[in-house]
Amino acid sequence: METIMNEEADTDISQCEPVEVKRLLRCRSSTRCQLSDMNSTPQVSSEKRKKERSPKSSPKDDQSVESPGSPRNQKITARWDPSEACRPDVEDAPIFYPTAEEFEDTLGYLSKIRPMAEPYGICRIVPPNSWKPPCPLKEKRFWQEAKFSTRIQQVDLLQNREPMKKKQGKKRRKTSRKFGVRRTNSDSNASSDSDDKFGFRSGSDFTFEEFQDFAKNFKEHYFGINDENLKKEDWKPSIEEIEGEYWRIIEQPTDEVEVYYGADLETGVFKSGFPKIASEDKELNSKYVNSGWNLNNFSRLPGSVLSFEGCDISGVLVPWLYVGMCFSSFCWHVEDHHLYSVNYMHWGDPKIWYGVPGSHANALEDAMRKHLPDLFKEQPDLLHQLVTQLSPKVLKSEGVPVYHAAQHSGEFIVTFPRAYHAGFNCGFNCAEAVNVAPIDWLQHGQGAVELYSDQRRKTSISHDKLLLASAREAVKALGKLLASNEENPETLRWKSVCGKDGILTNAVKARVGMELKRIEQLQTGFRFQKMEEDFDATNEKECVMCFYDLHMSAATCKCSSDRFTCLKHANDLCSCEPDQRSVYLRYTFDELTLLVDSLENDLVSLHKRAPKKEPHLGKGYDDTLFELLDIGSVAFGKLWCNKKAIFPKGYRSRVKFWSFLNPAEVSSYIVEIHDAGLIGPIFKIFLEEYPSESFMDVSADKCWELVLQRVNQQIVNDCKLDLEPIKRALDGLEMCGLSYPAIVQAIEDLDPEHRCLEYWSNKVDNNEAMKLKFSMFSF
Repeated sequence: METIMNEEADTDISQCEPVEVKRLLRCRSSTRCQLSDMNSTPQVSSEKRKKERSPKSSPKDDQSVESPGSPRNQKITARWDPSEACRPDVEDAPIFYPTAEEFEDTLGYLSKIRPMAEPYGICRIVPPNSWKPPCPLKEKRFWQEAKFSTRIQQVDLLQNREPMKKKQGKKRRKTSRKFGVRRTNSDSNASSDSDDKFGFRSGSDFTFEEFQDFAKNFKEHYFGINDENLKKEDWKPSIEEIEGEYWRIIEQPTDEVEVYYGADLETGVFKSGFPKIASEDKELNSKYVNSGWNLNNFSRLPGSVLSFEGCDISGVLVPWLYVGMCFSSFCWHVEDHHLYSVNYMHWGDPKIWYGVPGSHANALEDAMRKHLPDLFKEQPDLLHQLVTQLSPKVLKSEGVPVYHAAQHSGEFIVTFPRAYHAGFNCGFNCAEAVNVAPIDWLQHGQGAVELYSDQRRKTSISHDKLLLASAREAVKALGKLLASNEENPETLRWKSVCGKDGILTNAVKARVGMELKRIEQLQTGFRFQKMEEDFDATNEKECVMCFYDLHMSAATCKCSSDRFTCLKHANDLCSCEPDQRSVYLRYTFDELTLLVDSLENDLVSLHKRAPKKEPHLGKGYDDTLFELLDIGSVAFGKLWCNKKAIFPKGYRSRVKFWSFLNPAEVSSYIVEIHDAGLIGPIFKIFLEEYPSESFMDVSADKCWELVLQRVNQQIVNDCKLDLEPIKRALDGLEMCGLSYPAIVQAIEDLDPEHRCLEYWSNKVDNNEAMKLKFSMFSF
């Protein structure tokens, strides 16, 4: 996705012209970001306020008044010099032409072309001729009335510039013109002695109609299109000629060339170029309103991990608009969290793209540091600022593969995870872009959060939250498939990423393995506690040392209970003794084990696993494997509890397991706990559809062992069944639902005075045993 960064204004904000559309900092919030005032920063509700996070260093919201020497007020006298063209010789990225049928399955098609396109970093997709969405932005009320803000870009300084500190107080040595007028130091990018970063100043506000006229006038004068002495009346510069001139300005600047760019315009505030509501022609319009290629829908398509993100994050899940003119640029960058990006051009002149595959991201960064050492010395995070170009020629000379794409009206550009991309516009145009995260992105996203932690960068999204939500949804889908054997697009989609070597399985295993290694490295003495479900529900937590997201685990100390760290920095939190510190874990060792086993299609684990959507009293879930029917009541006495559980009298639950009538199918079993007098509680299990045959024992394990024996007996006796007997033992308490956290909590609440002595006396956490258990578990 394109993004530009502005230079902080050096004039008072009260002097600025009012703007009707402002760029928004990306926010990570559980509520939608809202504008309280057009001249103020975005506000989020106080209850759910989360830190503003702008990994792309989005433009600031302040505006500066343009001087009389601004591009809009200058006579254009700089001219194209075709003899000095510097068009780079780079290979074209692949172009794909999906059929109408292929185009229907948006993420399916993206998955299909990924093996061919990802090695290039970018690709171009040309939709079928039948796909021509209407663009609301061309309606009069937007075209002639609504205004958008712009930034001024100094194209000749995007590569060849001195560090700001060196430049301050010093005029540029070259004899140069800004549209034919000599620029003095006072109106250069270094607008004041206090400025210490190169950026893009605030520009004029335009309507689309005004910007089209301005862009047309600039291009005609710059290339001499209407100069009768030089060119024919119908002559226009080719894409190749514009490209050659652009890189001449970048590499061998002689004139100072400044242009406007309307970038990072929030479609939630302004307007999307795609229809959101069906208009008069409902049948035609609804096709585009609901299309997966409508960028308002793209991020949360089924199969995109971002569908589990509850907040409308500007620029990630809510598309941004880009209104360009000739030479307006987007500089080398990667997407936040190394996400995919999808860019669609609604209308106008072509947009030129350059891409470097994610496999060579480090090589590009090394090349830029090598060739621009002074800029990086002054600003180590220069690549995060999106204000620096480097010629593809230079990158190729350093062994970095660079690929080229020319995007035309009505076409898509897709960038792949951690693929650096840059480019510029050939004239007036309008594009829209958003991010997306198919399952295969997860491994790249994990790499991004670890990199962000090393660089102490804030995150835009909770990677762990998305990963775990995907895993839970996959297990639920596998359970449905197991229970009904009914294949549909949703269950098949999740099935395709699970299994022993599935993409999702491997992503979860890698993350769990990483977490367990960090637990092993903790100092002796930490207390382990189960994290509350709402730990980060209203206020997302992040490490105070590296901003790592703390959705899965967090460490804190009694000396500062409001400060948390990730497990990597838990030992460095404070100088207190380890026994004063606590580690909160969202999942126990057994829960993590069961989750991974379930993703690997371990059928017994699938039978045992309850979805994270915990059961509540009196409420069942048609789409889960376990349902609580009655919590019962606590009976006090030695036999009514043990070290692991309390056994409520009258407890009832429903669980799915192989039917002993037909082991090829999964059916519902009813679990009950009865009062057997002097012998205490007795467990009774029977097939709901066949209650006349039941299994009873004082032990839950023994009771389920009897069920399993009955199932295996049927498998052996029925020669028509092509099944192997189930050899794995079942955990009776878990199969009854008595070990699920929500049920345990509900049962404990029935005994507030802790009269079930054996159970409560063993309730104190054995922290060292837990840590040892974690350390023995690896993938």
